[in-house]
Amino acid sequence: MRLDDRMRVLDVACGKGGPARILAATYGCRLHGIEIRPTFAEQAREQAAAAGLEALIEVETADAAKVRLEPDSYDAALCLGAAFVWERSRTRRRRFGPSVPEGAYVAIGEPFWRVWPLPEGVDPDAFVALPETVARFAGAGFGITGIVAASEDDWDRYHSLHWRAVEERLTEHPQLPEADAVRSMHETRRSDYFRYQRELLGWAIFVGRKA
Repeated sequence: MRLDDRMRVLDVACGKGGPARILAATYGCRLHGIEIRPTFAEQAREQAAAAGLEALIEVETADAAKVRLEPDSYDAALCLGAAFVWERSRTRRRRFGPSVPEGAYVAIGEPFWRVWPLPEGVDPDAFVALPETVARFAGAGFGITGIVAASEDDWDRYHSLHWRAVEERLTEHPQLPEADAVRSMHETRRSDYFRYQRELLGWAIFVGRKA
């Protein structure tokens, strides 16, 4: 993304600020994170301060879809690990366009189907295959300049952290009112992962340059 210490970067759905801290510490760029969940936003601020990066990272608690982004107000933009559905991710690419100048880079984490056609019983409308994923970037005015794809090991680590966190929380707090619902959802998602997602679903960070 050609980042340096003169640049201001938009980080949509920044979560707890992990990528923002890496970029700020590595390149010295300033980041403006937008995070809808207050707990995550507060943790992002606390962890930025603990790392001595509070002067470079600001986190706004808001729904990014409702935040007014001024034209050409950022030198680069990213949204990693939060493109849950295609409609929202298409909206993100359209919103990124006006917020960065021509020649600027954006990085978006997107899921895609690694296999096509899909086996019977798998919803084909959840995502699209890799060529269509790339085509959507082009259609939004960004030429693909790079890709960093998750490996199967990356997927396993990511999901394992979720499974462990759920099990530990339910063990420590067995009387949670929502415990049964959380466990049911957790078991369904884990089953889906082993049943088809691990084999069929890919994820990558796509880097594009605004035409």
